[in-house]
Amino acid sequence: MADDHSSADDGVFARIDELHAGICAQQRELLRCVALCETHKPWERDGYRDMAQWLSGRLGISTWAARRWVGAAHALEELPRISGALGGGALSLDKVLELCRFATPETETRLIKWARRVSAAAIRRRADVHNCPSPEDTGAADDARFLRWWWFEDGNLMGLEGLFPAGQGAAIAAALRRVADQLPEDRPHGSGEHLELPAEIVLEQRCADALHALASQSVGADADADRATVVVHTTLGARDGHGGEIESGPVIHPELARRLSCDARLQFVLTDADGNALGIGRASRNVPPWLMRELRHRDYGCTFPGCGTRAFLQAHHIWHWERGGPTDLGNLVLTCHFHHKLVHEHGWGVSLNGSAAQWFRPEGRHFNPGPDPPGRWPIERVVTSPEPDQLSIAV
Repeated sequence: MADDHSSADDGVFARIDELHAGICAQQRELLRCVALCETHKPWERDGYRDMAQWLSGRLGISTWAARRWVGAAHALEELPRISGALGGGALSLDKVLELCRFATPETETRLIKWARRVSAAAIRRRADVHNCPSPEDTGAADDARFLRWWWFEDGNLMGLEGLFPAGQGAAIAAALRRVADQLPEDRPHGSGEHLELPAEIVLEQRCADALHALASQSVGADADADRATVVVHTTLGARDGHGGEIESGPVIHPELARRLSCDARLQFVLTDADGNALGIGRASRNVPPWLMRELRHRDYGCTFPGCGTRAFLQAHHIWHWERGGPTDLGNLVLTCHFHHKLVHEHGWGVSLNGSAAQWFRPEGRHFNPGPDPPGRWPIERVVTSPEPDQLSIAV
């Protein structure tokens, strides 16, 4: 019996290897097509910034991954052995993407042998070290800075990640340690009296509390009445089972929403029968802060397919205000600066189908970046952009 099971397992293992080799061959062909496609500059026709953003929008992959694909697609043209290793399934796409960041025709043979023995993370680390900026390029560290956050799936935790130039990093670390030293000690939630946490964990928790204290102090000292506080969307009389929603964050329990409202500034928004916030009509072209919050809550980011930019967004009037359009939620969509210019300077159009934005090429055709399965339906359907007086009609 053991031999039978072993034989069956070997068959499954062989099938996995066979399928993976086939996938790798197709991935190599895909990268070859990416390199070929870039010579035609499809992003210029489709309203994207560059090839990576076009690829991200068309295939639904992250812009980060798309940039790696584009870089590897060109590098593989000069790396025939690594190209063959991917096409034959000897190296996975993840490993090849990292190798292409630093491999040369002179080093690719020995790098293939090394890459087969180590993890993709080890290859990425070596690529990061290889691409570390030289002393002459240290100014680029300022351009590389970022801070991003995200909510975990259960909505109870937020993750935070950042990258800072050395000068900024030192100042941030010093401020966190200073405030952490001044905070009172806090026993872990639900812990016993004799529970002692390692010193490293205690320090990390106190630094987290210090960051929260610094943020609360800064916002609390802001004289702007509409300062960037925590925004919770909820309804009057919400009961259990109907939670509130933190703007750009998770759904919270009604009791937490009530606690936050005890000492918070409340703002009421009038809605129609379908729950859509009513705007200010023709009173002003400028979007008031409360309506901009509703717009961010609905659109989340730039509404152009595949963009999703969430910084420095602008509210675009679908029916231009100068031509009689109202400043209402049903006549506004979020765009980044780049795609806002597409509408005003390059003839693109945008409309709302319910709460979802639809974009149109300058000739009026509905823009659908794809991909669509071959032979099932066309990549672009012939749908004309609606006139201003048809904004409420679903296309």
